[in-house]
Amino acid sequence: MTAELVRGQNHPLDRARVEIRVTAGSPVVAGVTLGDEQGRLAGAEAVAHPGAPRRPGIEVPRQAAADHRIAVDLDALPGDVHRVSVLLALPRGIGALSTFGSAAAPSVTVTGLDGTGIARYTVTGLGAESAVVAVELYRRQGAWKVRAVGQGYADGLPAMLHDQGLPQAAELAAQIEEAISHGQARAVQAPAVAAGRSERAGAGPAAADRPSPAHPPASDGPPSAPGAAPGTGAKAAAAARPADVAPAPVGGGPIDYRHPQRRSTPSPAGQAPTAPAPAPAAPAGASAPAGSSAPPDGPSLPVAGDAAGWSMEERLYNQVWGMFEDLARSVAAYRSASGFAESRLEQELDQALSDPRNRLGTAADAARATARDKHAALVAQARAALDRDLAQLAAESAVVEPALPPAFARWDHPVWQGHHTPLERPMALRLGDLHLPEVLDLRIPMLVRLPLERGLWIDSGPDAYAGSAGPDPDRDIARRELGSALTDGPPDEAGLRRLAMETAVAIAARMLAIHPAGDFAVQVIDPGGTAASALAPLVESGALPAAPVPGAKGVTTVLEALTRRVDLVQMAVRHRAGDALPPDLDTAEQLLIVHDFPHGFDDRALTQLRYLADEGPAVGVHLLMVADRAQSREYGPVLDPLWRSLLRITPVADAHLADPWVGHAWTYEPLLAPKGSQVVRQVLGRVAAARRAS
Repeated sequence: MTAELVRGQNHPLDRARVEIRVTAGSPVVAGVTLGDEQGRLAGAEAVAHPGAPRRPGIEVPRQAAADHRIAVDLDALPGDVHRVSVLLALPRGIGALSTFGSAAAPSVTVTGLDGTGIARYTVTGLGAESAVVAVELYRRQGAWKVRAVGQGYADGLPAMLHDQGLPQAAELAAQIEEAISHGQARAVQAPAVAAGRSERAGAGPAAADRPSPAHPPASDGPPSAPGAAPGTGAKAAAAARPADVAPAPVGGGPIDYRHPQRRSTPSPAGQAPTAPAPAPAAPAGASAPAGSSAPPDGPSLPVAGDAAGWSMEERLYNQVWGMFEDLARSVAAYRSASGFAESRLEQELDQALSDPRNRLGTAADAARATARDKHAALVAQARAALDRDLAQLAAESAVVEPALPPAFARWDHPVWQGHHTPLERPMALRLGDLHLPEVLDLRIPMLVRLPLERGLWIDSGPDAYAGSAGPDPDRDIARRELGSALTDGPPDEAGLRRLAMETAVAIAARMLAIHPAGDFAVQVIDPGGTAASALAPLVESGALPAAPVPGAKGVTTVLEALTRRVDLVQMAVRHRAGDALPPDLDTAEQLLIVHDFPHGFDDRALTQLRYLADEGPAVGVHLLMVADRAQSREYGPVLDPLWRSLLRITPVADAHLADPWVGHAWTYEPLLAPKGSQVVRQVLGRVAAARRAS
């Protein structure tokens, strides 16, 4: 079982020879420093880097790359070495990024020589830093442990080495850069995320630029694609077309990049292919695979997991992102074409009727008819292209949805019926579904990376429903997670507040279910005591030890405990003293649900809440607000930073997620269990049983 660490957390090592595997979104330089009990370096010989890759007990790679393996033999280290720090830095002069905040968060995994995972840490929260101490192996009382550090340096390698007490830090950093620039360390690019989707025919533009998994969606917008060229409509679609062409072979013949289970019917003999193919056409007379229903000139059959990734979970995650991008581009192209048809119709009508002599009679009628026919033909052509793309996406969704793991699946998915507590935390969480008005029946899962890097806000105010375009006849508002007392039809204000809290409990249940037993906990603030019915599944199953204490006392007790936890873990990280944490401190990740805000909050409590929202995610404390912003208007702009720091979602379907990438307004729909289903209570019961057994 691989332990998932958060910043400041440590984990014991049960073996002396280990391997440290680094995975980053762009080429990085990996190195190791050997420090004493205080972490100070004796000299340049205590640093293993590409220019000097071997030190006693340590061997690091000789090149900058997106993936590294570092060999460590703890028994071979000198006796005065007590800390082995793993350093990551961005190289210069090879087209690499300048800051870690511009790429996917690097991940460091400590494994045995046989590949068995021991501990993993994803270095989140980086921004302007160009160098970081990712993890460290340290010796305390004869035993070795690994600690998640995540200490970044905006000034790069010199600042990092100087902070560890190396007098000649600038000189050594220059030597490392010189070793890279002289070719001793060649950059190895990360594998393309969307390689598996580049050959899709007729499914709209390929996902050439996949959004970075490390960046969550914006406060009022769905996750966009960093690095994608801005633009909308046909321009955005045209910009992505080059991704449909397979990479040119390096030598010795063409390379087939197609998925091994996806085969298109070859072209008949003597017929030229209609598009560049990554591999030569098969001989005439070859037939499609058995069971294939794809037409000879149609798109290939979709396959679940048809994306790049090291695991099926990662491939499905990337495939869902690709579906989101394909739908966004296809609809953008359709809207752009429709807008062009409208503008062309107006221009042709103005041109035909600009002469007063042509405004009456049969000539004017013929000009109008011709212009409208051209407009109808253009719109029909654009709609046909959109329908073709949507059909391919719908077929892909039909095979992807059944293959999704619990963290990505809806509550009505069969996977929940046989769910068991996992041994590792998943890479992402499904918060709901996204769709566009052009195709209401195609839902794209809204996935956010774990651990959460920002809090959530479930808007329980009337704007959560009034802000939408009104009731949707295709949506069953009466669906509910936990058996609420809502009646059919649009909910009133009281119903919205109740449904918002039940949605929060459903999210908490999902978070508990997808984490290993004991690695995640939930705390609740309910000053008014009005959420007792919604919290019943958590309390009755034992996932929540007791009902929240009402009034200001309950607010103070919970906030004081979580603030103390954040402070202690931050100090332990800063001073690299994770084993000095008090034994009574719960190091599991915490989800704080705040209901009925700001009732029961004084100025001190507000300050602590803002502190937890800002500093908590970095050390495993996450905030889930269930609130109506209008009720806190008396505080003025004091709380504006708090609302902006949270991702707003709604308890009912609402088109409030603005997409700055292609200009779409996406409709967000929360995950709701089938009416009358007890799946959430059953899952919570299994979680509680796993806790008692662990």
